[in-house]
Amino acid sequence: MTAQFAIVGSGPGGMYAADALLKQLPDCRIDVYERFPAPFGLIRYGVAPDHFKTRNTARQFIRTLELDNVTYFGNVEVGRDVTLDELERHYDAVIIAVGAYNDRTLGIPGEELPGVYGACAFVGWYNGHPDHRHLDPLLDGEGVAVIGIGNVALDVCRVLAKTPAEMSGSDLCAHAAEAIQAGAYKNLYMFGRRGPLEAGFTPKELGEIKDLERCQVIVDQAQLPGDVPDDFDGRVRGIKEKNLQILHELALQNKPDLPIKMNVRFYSAPKEIIGTDRVEAIRVERTKVEDGFAVGTGEIEEIPVGAVVTAIGYRTEVPGDLALDRGRVANQGGRVRPGIYVVGWAKRGPSGTIPTNGPDSRDVAEAVIADLQPSDKPGGKGIWPLLGERNSRIVTWDEWERIAEQEIARAPAGRPRERFTSVDEMLSVLDNVPRKASNQ
Repeated sequence: MTAQFAIVGSGPGGMYAADALLKQLPDCRIDVYERFPAPFGLIRYGVAPDHFKTRNTARQFIRTLELDNVTYFGNVEVGRDVTLDELERHYDAVIIAVGAYNDRTLGIPGEELPGVYGACAFVGWYNGHPDHRHLDPLLDGEGVAVIGIGNVALDVCRVLAKTPAEMSGSDLCAHAAEAIQAGAYKNLYMFGRRGPLEAGFTPKELGEIKDLERCQVIVDQAQLPGDVPDDFDGRVRGIKEKNLQILHELALQNKPDLPIKMNVRFYSAPKEIIGTDRVEAIRVERTKVEDGFAVGTGEIEEIPVGAVVTAIGYRTEVPGDLALDRGRVANQGGRVRPGIYVVGWAKRGPSGTIPTNGPDSRDVAEAVIADLQPSDKPGGKGIWPLLGERNSRIVTWDEWERIAEQEIARAPAGRPRERFTSVDEMLSVLDNVPRKASNQ
């Protein structure tokens, strides 16, 4: 019997799992379910538009989705078009790869004010995510505060700081490019509760803010230790040492004539967002680190800002009756229950880079194969007619390629593509175009 696998989500976790399954079982059948017509999840909607190399990771996944024994079910949402229970009945194994696309909250007063945005929504806005395209963030104030000291916080600050020339060649969406250039902000603030040694960013991302054309980065050298203590070793120590070196270099910058200042503030905890009808300021408390935890000192500062972006982590939203554990799908080594597995951020939480998903997904694929039992389950052959009965508008891989061609064709000079930012826009490309038959 041919093994039948369903993967829910076409981001890096799911696609690395597909590759791993195909490597060990080249004759298996894999159906990839994606709730949007566009594939690749985090790569398309979460990676910064100027991170070209990371976005190019999708090229290897394109080759996978072009295989005859892999079927793309685009614009099919589990829970809306098909149930998790139905997938379980039709496949030998179902792998959940839905990522973690819900922002965690700060839990402080004023967080409900207009002008406060989670990083997932904000990044989705400038990347054209259909759920966040119309976020229209308030960038008309004198400052923007970004809460967090990881790579996502750096991405947000860098994209807001760059000139149009610096973003040339990126696929930053036109609506976001226009709003950023029209923004009135002169100060960007990146706040972290703890210090530079506890920061979550990596040297590559930190180094990218060193030589911005219109932005001076301000780091207080008094907040930087002279070296990395012996508590860190191996690869982690190397990362901390490189980060510290770059931070010291940034602290020595002297570019007072540049119009935008990016203020990197360690030992600063947000306490309250101030405003009446919208964000007007943020109150932060100076902290110190004791036993690895940020402890308030009682020293309060109020900083005028017109918008706040929170980059403090994400939680997953799961289909069906799956249980959550600390914002991720409850699992043991990727096993959720017999026949159900989980990979990527939905499995381990939002940590690591895109390539981190590779070995993680391979480990889960090995568990899937180890548990595999012979069966005569029909796989997608049984799901396809169900979706037809429900009038679900499946977008096949060939149809997605047609949409992608139009995104490329409509791109302005200097940009690789101009994305469609709604499902309706994507589907309109396919109007009156005959559909190719499924390869089921």
